[in-house]
Amino acid sequence: MKNLGKLLLLALVAVAFTSCNKDQNNPGYTFYPDMQYSQAYETYSENPVFADGYTNRAPAEGTIPRGTMPYPYKAKSFDDQVLAGVELVNPFKGDASVVAEGKRQYDIFCISCHGAVGAGDGYLYASGLFPAKPTSLIEDYVQNKPDGEIYHVITMGSLSGLMGAHGSQVRPDKRWMIINYVRSLAK
Repeated sequence: MKNLGKLLLLALVAVAFTSCNKDQNNPGYTFYPDMQYSQAYETYSENPVFADGYTNRAPAEGTIPRGTMPYPYKAKSFDDQVLAGVELVNPFKGDASVVAEGKRQYDIFCISCHGAVGAGDGYLYASGLFPAKPTSLIEDYVQNKPDGEIYHVITMGSLSGLMGAHGSQVRPDKRWMIINYVRSLAK
């Protein structure tokens, strides 16, 4: 009986050593080839896997990109707008390069409503396409607000709803630069 146990152990060790494959170029058997060799699709190509036929998918709802924090202030909330004005600090000083980039961004995103000098007489209002006159950015109403409050309005839109949220279109650093440019308009 003792010899039978030793023989069985020796057989088990022999099977274990023969089952190991040292050849790194041969991965062995593929049991599910559709999982090991998946079909790759180009981003904008048609895809038969999904019902809508698109390969490029929207991120899952509620996901947050790496390296970003969700904006902590609510839209259409006077209290959060004031709180943003108190808590948020403009990381850029109003030097010439920042103001120049702010002007470039303003010309892209703001000029059509607020006008070339920020008086609220942009093309959309002057042509009659937008019925309400946008807020003048050069008057005391805006110029006396803290930078964080203006940042909040650019990000989440105005309390009245006349100005839409631009947080998804204008990067955070560019919003601060626009604010520096708006400050320079009143001078």
